Amino acid sequence: MSDGNSSVFRSRIERTQAEMERQGIDYLFVTPSSDLIYMLGYPAHSSERLTLLGVPQDGEPFVVVPTLEAVWLSDRRDIVDIHAWEETDSPTALVARLVEGAGSIAVSDQTWAGFLIKLQDEIPDARFVSGTQVLRELRMIKDDEEIENIRIASAKTDAAWEEFVASETITGMTETQAGDRLAGLMAAQGLPRPTFLIVGSGPNSASPHYITGDRVIANGDAVVFDFGARWNHYTSDLTRTVYVGEPTEEYVTVYNTVLAANRAAVAAVKPGVECQEIDRAARTVIDDAGYGEYFIHRVGHGLGLDGHEEPYMVEGNDLSLRVGMVFSDEPGIYIPGHFGVRIEDILVCTEDGAESFNHCNRELTVME
Repeated sequence: MSDGNSSVFRSRIERTQAEMERQGIDYLFVTPSSDLIYMLGYPAHSSERLTLLGVPQDGEPFVVVPTLEAVWLSDRRDIVDIHAWEETDSPTALVARLVEGAGSIAVSDQTWAGFLIKLQDEIPDARFVSGTQVLRELRMIKDDEEIENIRIASAKTDAAWEEFVASETITGMTETQAGDRLAGLMAAQGLPRPTFLIVGSGPNSASPHYITGDRVIANGDAVVFDFGARWNHYTSDLTRTVYVGEPTEEYVTVYNTVLAANRAAVAAVKPGVECQEIDRAARTVIDDAGYGEYFIHRVGHGLGLDGHEEPYMVEGNDLSLRVGMVFSDEPGIYIPGHFGVRIEDILVCTEDGAESFNHCNRELTVME
């Protein structure tokens, strides 16, 4: 494995240990997940064979890993102690021996319940808590390398979209066919496997998390495209809505309202502003235009190794924005049985406000 520089992961481990000391946590357990990629740069797959990174509050971390997969950690031996287990061994018993005497253990939230139950049985005297309370503070603030990966992923996604919009007609295509075309353009940009790709046309565009189907795109349809892909494990997320044919007056009004809400959210971003204020800024625009009941989701979510992660731009979240937080700005209006419009960009909070990672056209777009 040569995914990243060991010094980056050593620094993350050290910052994790400092946070553990602050919270009085003896050990952190991390299993295959985005948390493990963050901590160790190891994209291990989840399976019935336990792989677990154990980070003590002080001292050298360890990894318990199946023997047949230990080779992938050979270039991390300078920062973790590798404990390979054989097929007839009990990996949870091995973990228990390595953390003997632990009083409190934080467990990554993406750990399988089956493993957690066995670990609790093997370490009955320990108090188990959510690993989020340790890792959220680190993962919410992106470092320069993380930001660059998201920037590249976003730029490639933008480029694919611009080429798609400039392509031939989509009229007569099914949603799936249009999605396949877009996926092909993403692959040409070096993003071979979309992490998600939603194409909702006509009344389907009014369903924010619609599952792309075989409806044929026709003249008079609004079509929502929501898609993203990974670059060095970091994801992009872009939504654009187009109209097929001559837009109706109502569609123009709705589209311009959503665009104004998108811009209002951008303008509200600066360090120290509460996350809920970003949602409020966009929602006020939509409410004032009379479409408030049709804006049915939060205005944004954090983004990084996961497509949805903290922080969340939603009413009730009084967490203050800090430099390095990355999140979506995606207001929408969804009129059931009629059409929907969503415009989404990915932003990073800087000292001066918001910087958008997306630069492809967000003005009203007509396709044939």
